[in-house]
Amino acid sequence: MRETKVERKTDETEIEIALSLDGSGVHDISTGIGFLDHMLTQIAVHGLFDMNVQTRGDLHIDAHHTIEDTALSLGKAFNQALGDRKGIARMGVGCVPMDEALAHVAVDLAGRPYSVLQAEWHTSAIGRFPTRMVAHFFESLAVTMRANLHARVFYGSDDHHQAEALFKALARALDTATQLDARRGGVVPSTKGIL
Repeated sequence: MRETKVERKTDETEIEIALSLDGSGVHDISTGIGFLDHMLTQIAVHGLFDMNVQTRGDLHIDAHHTIEDTALSLGKAFNQALGDRKGIARMGVGCVPMDEALAHVAVDLAGRPYSVLQAEWHTSAIGRFPTRMVAHFFESLAVTMRANLHARVFYGSDDHHQAEALFKALARALDTATQLDARRGGVVPSTKGIL
């Protein structure tokens, strides 16, 4: 079973995550930041991952630690659930429109963390979620997931639509990349023989 549980407790956040890669999108998410809950729901539903994410953070300060630590913990959960990564497709791409916005995400679960996000935001925040933190979420996720993650908003005028298209595209890319490919016969998908 490709599933795991992750706990993280610091002076800034307390996080519990349960993740199953081979799910159906069942989710229970509560972070104290409505828009973050909404985005994590997109990952679960459109990636067909079963996810339980419970975060309690120092929101009396700001949203930074809650968003960052949730991303770090979720990335760690993906990394653990993937195990040795034998037999996975490894790479995936998602391209998602949402009304006037179009977003694209490419992911390679190669074990080498790197993140690039290209997006222009029109406001400083979506609800209690600072738009500058979208890139930081993707970066934090990539580091602990050990993934190469490239994301781009091609165009859009509504920040909610742009961000949601990005997270849906991330979900679709991860769904493809994490799938087991029977043709690989349980072999690591790398010419190096290791990820």
